[in-house]
Amino acid sequence: MDGGRLDAVEHRRAPDDHEQIEKQLQLRLFEILIAYHRQQRAAVIVLEGWDAAGKGGLIKRLTAEMDPRFLKVVPIAAPNEHERRQHYLTRFWAQLPEKGNWTVFDRSWYGRVAVERVEGFASPEDWGRAYGEINAFESTLVTHGTRLVKLFLHVSQDEQDKRLIDRLEQPWKRWKVSAEDFRNRAKRAAYLTAYEEMFERTDSEHARWHIIGANHKKQARIEGLKILADELARDVDLTDPPLTPELRKLAEKELGVALKPK
Repeated sequence: MDGGRLDAVEHRRAPDDHEQIEKQLQLRLFEILIAYHRQQRAAVIVLEGWDAAGKGGLIKRLTAEMDPRFLKVVPIAAPNEHERRQHYLTRFWAQLPEKGNWTVFDRSWYGRVAVERVEGFASPEDWGRAYGEINAFESTLVTHGTRLVKLFLHVSQDEQDKRLIDRLEQPWKRWKVSAEDFRNRAKRAAYLTAYEEMFERTDSEHARWHIIGANHKKQARIEGLKILADELARDVDLTDPPLTPELRKLAEKELGVALKPK
């Protein structure tokens, strides 16, 4: 049984013109990315959610029209031996974007208060302390000028089961499924508790959680892209760069043409 914020999530179907809407959002996001690059601003996108919730599909649509020079996707797996000997946030600091770029985290530092908590990889003292550490980390990012957007994709147990079955029955999708998926499934109640506390304790004014009902993939992608576009565009100058008289004069001289006034 679901509860709390997740219980209140709506799972809506996509409109008939979802492909057109998706394309428009992709192009809008590309324009926003270029504005960030021109203005030397940075952004971090955090994607969390259940196994088979559609994080990969959303990332694919997000990056489809992007300039790969200015955007990086970082898939987060279990820490290796070297990373386990460091503070858990160290490997995330190392992947933060430089000015002018975006970084997308496919799973993130929230593993400390979710999977590490539920699976016993972190002690209660460690994951209990992590909420304050995460809030301080995110506050530091935002204070430094980095825009932070956090998305959580929520699917029901029935829908998750359908997607796991589909992946197992389709040979080209089986690589997506592991025994870990079923260990996590068996502990759904514990994960629900962990996620609800995660939302409660890390949903701050500067780093809000956006929870998306993802039982219908197409609508979830549209919602995800729209939230990203709206949040990333906030307080950002999206006007086109002017053609300065100096550059116009130089271009016309070197190219031997008269540029059309705009």
